[in-house]
Parts: sequence; C-alpha cells; structure tokens
Amino acid sequence: MEQTEVMKPETLDDLIQILHNIFESDCINVEEVQNIMESYESKPQEWMRFAKFDQYRYTRNLVDDGNGKFNLMILCWGEGHGSSIHDHTDSHCFMKMLQGQLKETLFEWPDAHSKSHGNMVQKSQRILQENKVAYINDSIGLHRVENGSHTECAVSLHLYSPPFQNCQTFDQRTGHRNTVKMTFWSKYGERTPFETTVSQENN
Repeated sequence: MEQTEVMKPETLDDLIQILHNIFESDCINVEEVQNIMESYESKPQEWMRFAKFDQYRYTRNLVDDGNGKFNLMILCWGEGHGSSIHDHTDSHCFMKMLQGQLKETLFEWPDAHSKSHGNMVQKSQRILQENKVAYINDSIGLHRVENGSHTECAVSLHLYSPPFQNCQTFDQRTGHRNTVKMTFWSKYGERTPFETTVSQENN
C-alpha cells in the first residue's frame, strides 16, 4: 500500500480536512492516521468551543462526523473523572492529548467460557502526555482512561472508525459485561438535548 506524504496540519481545521482525505479510502493505515494526529500541535483557541465540561462526569463532544466514515470528538475530563473498562465495538480508536494528562490501563478480555469469575487481568498502564497519540482496538484489549489529577482538567481528541453507538463495559472484579448506549454531551459546539439514559460509560 502506498504511503501518502504526511502533511503537517497547522490548524484543527487542517487536521479535519486531511482526515477526510485519508478516510476516503476503505483501507486505513493506522500508522498514517496516528502520525497525522500527532503532528497537529494543540492550540486551545482552536478547540475550546468544543470543550464542554460537566461537574460530575467526563463528556463526549462531537467535532466532525467524518462523512459517516469516522467520528472525531473532544472528551473533557474534570479532576478525578474516568471511564469504566470498555471495548471499542470492532472500531479503530485513536486518542490524542490536547491538554493535561490521562492514565490508560489496559486489560485482557475476560474469558467468556470460564465458569469462575474473578478480577480482570491488567496488562499494562501508561500516562498519556500532551500532543501524544495512543491507539487501541479490540484485538489489543480493553481499557480504562482516567484523569488522576485532583487539580488539573484534561482534554483529549478521539477518532473512532467506523463510528459506533453502543459498546460493552466491564466490571473489574467479576468481568461481568453490560452494553451501554453512547451519547454526545454536545455536537459541533452546541449542547445536545438532555437524555435520561445513563451513558458516557466509554471514551
């Protein structure tokens, strides 16, 4: 497969346009997407209008719907906010730090055929630093993402391809799984109508 020349996006709008061009193809080069997202240098004045915080939980804020090929969103993590352990519904997941730091903990899939239920197996843990990009899919494992700071908020830019509306969350102590519906706190900078469903259990 040909490697397209890496263009450095100077702005968030540049990044979105380049991503649209990349995802016109049905064959996605993970390394290429990762490099493009990493080469964008976070500028708060460009993404601040999408960054909506909630006092009680992290928020998912849609930035671009990628012509149905991907969703690009900004997640806002208040002090101490975190996700549950979750999968990514057979999608690619790219996560770029725009501000602050997040801790990612990777887990093995629980054995669905095992009669014994116990603590889920932790594979690794790392701190995601500003402007760096992490990647995960279901073959790599499950993860939980947390803002461990009690004084600083964190903001991350996520790309999911293909987009998904549901995912599975997992109980760390038992491996028990639940299916949850994904919702957006805002779309394109505007607050979405309040939904009564419990959601935002993944990122």
